[in-house]
Amino acid sequence: MTAAKGRRPALSAALWHADPDPDHVDSTIGDALIRAASRWGGRTALVEGVVGEHARRWTFEELLEDSIRVARALLRRFSPGERLAVWAGNGPEWIQLEFGAALAGLTLVTVNPAFRQAELSYVLEQSRASGIVVQPRYRSTELLPMADAVRDGTQVREVISLGDWDEFRAAESGARDGLPHVAPRDPAQIQYTSGTTGRPKGALLSHRGLVANGRRYATVAGAHPNDVWVNPMPLFHTAGCGLVTLGALQTGGCHVIPAGFDADLMLDLFEAERGTIMLSVPTMLIRMLERQADRPRDVSSWRSTTLGGAPVPLDLVLRAQRELGVEVGIGYGQTEASPYITHTAGGDQDAETLATVGRPLPGTEVKIISPSSGEVAGIGELGEICTRGICVMTEYFDNAAATAEAIDADGWLHTGDLGAMDASGFVRIQGRLKDMIIRGGENIFPREIEDVLYTHPGISLVTVIGLPDAEWGETCAAFVVAADGARLTEGELDAFCRDRLASYKVPRSWHFRSELPQTASGKIQKVALRERYLADLAMGSTGGSRTSSE
Repeated sequence: MTAAKGRRPALSAALWHADPDPDHVDSTIGDALIRAASRWGGRTALVEGVVGEHARRWTFEELLEDSIRVARALLRRFSPGERLAVWAGNGPEWIQLEFGAALAGLTLVTVNPAFRQAELSYVLEQSRASGIVVQPRYRSTELLPMADAVRDGTQVREVISLGDWDEFRAAESGARDGLPHVAPRDPAQIQYTSGTTGRPKGALLSHRGLVANGRRYATVAGAHPNDVWVNPMPLFHTAGCGLVTLGALQTGGCHVIPAGFDADLMLDLFEAERGTIMLSVPTMLIRMLERQADRPRDVSSWRSTTLGGAPVPLDLVLRAQRELGVEVGIGYGQTEASPYITHTAGGDQDAETLATVGRPLPGTEVKIISPSSGEVAGIGELGEICTRGICVMTEYFDNAAATAEAIDADGWLHTGDLGAMDASGFVRIQGRLKDMIIRGGENIFPREIEDVLYTHPGISLVTVIGLPDAEWGETCAAFVVAADGARLTEGELDAFCRDRLASYKVPRSWHFRSELPQTASGKIQKVALRERYLADLAMGSTGGSRTSSE
């Protein structure tokens, strides 16, 4: 047991009353930037994630000045309280827009740059955005023509191209006069859920929730002013623009932002910028470990890597410790909670702790409830994870029914995730409630099987889902992406599982794929995968599938 595990008396039920947050200040995002500039003014705050001397850099003072210029330029076109969409990949301008919109009292609507025209149209209509800031081209797709095309039928009256960014803000000063009053409880962002089970819902997140969540995560993870954060997470997601952007800001760290995830570029940036810390999803770290093995860089400055967004196999944690010499932190959350709910503490590196997602962040209540009774579960008992606190979203924007379904009368957010809490408050995730497979009356939890499969050295990515079966009701199916150079067979994996799992938990069919559909936060889209597989099955094509006998 570490010291962190012994601070409280043992729990008698799966209910964690919030630890105090001694550093809490009810704050807006703009105020957090102003405080950071006052405290760390001349230190480097933001670096464009390219390798070479031409990378652009901003001190905290310069970032504040540029963000105020953006705010003043926005206020020439929009009024405080209006909603402004951003449809762009990662870059320093995205960060400036995030801070500028916050200072201007605008609600930023974050849009996945991989969206197509119909998806963009839905978000703009549902959010009732008054304007949109657009990257002209993202990867091979021209975004600006699509943004112009969807203006009709929406409230959008301004389309601002990032290609004209310098002109957009050129006439403005960095003076703070003329900026509106923004309150901590005001809406800061609308972030859309992945929509894997229906149309995406817009989680309305407050300034104070995002600010508190970013600082709490960074503090619990052990961040400090000498840290250099290399950030591969998409900025349209709470992990990128919330946890890292606002976590680094409030702990005085330097934020390096590449245009997107590329394992080689990330390693090059760690070497060139002397990076110290990263938040990523597990698949990103796996790719970086593979590329580092192929072409080693000097990443000796890298001291901490934190993982979230998807199940974290213990084998990956141990590999990162062994091959990179880094501390590993693990967190759990969802967009509706701004996003983190739990995280392991800096220094907690034993295997027992790293098999969990840590304990609730300061100021955060968590309980596990029985799905059948709704009562607080016992220690170690599986149930639905619920959380309460200032980081919980205000609502699903303009969707009262969905809000009432997610947040109960006492303010508890029902996550839909299945987990258990031990007597020290550490939480283990078992998967989604709706992902549970019922095979012949036996309850099967895919996360348990996935954890076993991730210990196989030939597996890079895996997910387990339930498929309809005439005899058993449902049957287990595993979808597998092999590691580079690995040649897997269904017989090998079947035997591997039978040595480690009860026979009824062993997948009955094996499906080998080159990739699996994932959300931006790294969650495998099980519903989409299942629907695609069943559609292919109906058409007589399920390429790369093998089925083992019952």
